[in-house]
Amino acid sequence: MLDSQDDLQALRDGVAAVCARFGDDYWNAKDDAGEFPHEFHRAMAEGGWLGVTMPEEYGGAGLGVQAAAAVMHEVARHGGGMAAASSIHINMFGPHPLVVHGTPEQKAEWTPRLVSGEDQVCFGVTEPDAGLDTTSIKTFAKKVDGGWSVTGRKIWTSTAQVANKVLLLTRTTPKEDCRKPTDGITVFYTDLDRTRAEVKKIPKHGRAAVDSNLVYYDDYFIPEHHLIGEVGRGFHYLLDSLNPERVLVAVEAIAIGQDALARAAAYARDRHVFGRPIGKNQGIQHPLAECWANLEAAMLMAEKAAALYDAGRPCGAEANAAKLLGARAGHAACQQAVLTHGGMGYAKEYVVERLLREVLVTRLAPVSEQLVLCFLAERVLGLPKSY
Repeated sequence: MLDSQDDLQALRDGVAAVCARFGDDYWNAKDDAGEFPHEFHRAMAEGGWLGVTMPEEYGGAGLGVQAAAAVMHEVARHGGGMAAASSIHINMFGPHPLVVHGTPEQKAEWTPRLVSGEDQVCFGVTEPDAGLDTTSIKTFAKKVDGGWSVTGRKIWTSTAQVANKVLLLTRTTPKEDCRKPTDGITVFYTDLDRTRAEVKKIPKHGRAAVDSNLVYYDDYFIPEHHLIGEVGRGFHYLLDSLNPERVLVAVEAIAIGQDALARAAAYARDRHVFGRPIGKNQGIQHPLAECWANLEAAMLMAEKAAALYDAGRPCGAEANAAKLLGARAGHAACQQAVLTHGGMGYAKEYVVERLLREVLVTRLAPVSEQLVLCFLAERVLGLPKSY
């Protein structure tokens, strides 16, 4: 447990020391090559940062969302952007179903390997025909001798090119046969064997260093002891990690925006046109100052949501609002940073074009802005459900 702001700052300082070893040249090269940042991932594991939220009995630190948010904020604001964040993001709360609902034997076998970085896990949830309507997934696990046979497709599975484990969400009862749409969904934590599952990389706009994939499972065998918790309860197991994920994405977006803003301000101080620094012009100053204010306000909302979660209090509205505000503020700051650099903002040399490409995903995932607004309208303002 973190007992003071000094403890939180010490946590930040430790992460920042690791991040400082990987500069713009490293991240630019990874982006150009579309290559996973294995060296960064190993360094974070060696520093103990992959286990921040994992239980202490399995080698983790046993800390909450406030600590995880501090770690991810530092990771994202040192030039690595979403490539750095996404390489370790799932360790923070992705394996939550295993940590909370796994058997003692499962936890003892698998959790320490996640903390040490020996195992790397990807998250198989989203499907081409379901999107955010998770109850409509069609990937199906059929009971067979000694385990389960899984057939279906997943999309946007990050790190599936390098991960050796997958947390896989399936149906074990068709939706139409369930009393509630959220019933009949089951979670497995199992080996990702790319000789048995087809993993197809998706070319994309940004965050090229961390792969996103279509994954095809065809009669994919999963042993019985890789089942997590009770059959049919998987959707409910996911709910515990939704609010933390929104907070973490929010602070990652904010961090990228702050990184871009600092670069823009430095450029505005140094760049002279018509005999004066462009930062002396209010047309440059005011948009950057507004970005700072919006980033700081979004950060306060994210910190409020994290504190509420760690205190065991409801935080759905705050976590969703943090994700909405953080992503918008981060994206706006990156865009303004590119504009501040003028033509050089379009050049890779100044990094801000990469930050703009990477931050955009935070406006799209893990939940759309429209669904966030629907949630707030219904749950906070008491308006009728619109979907």
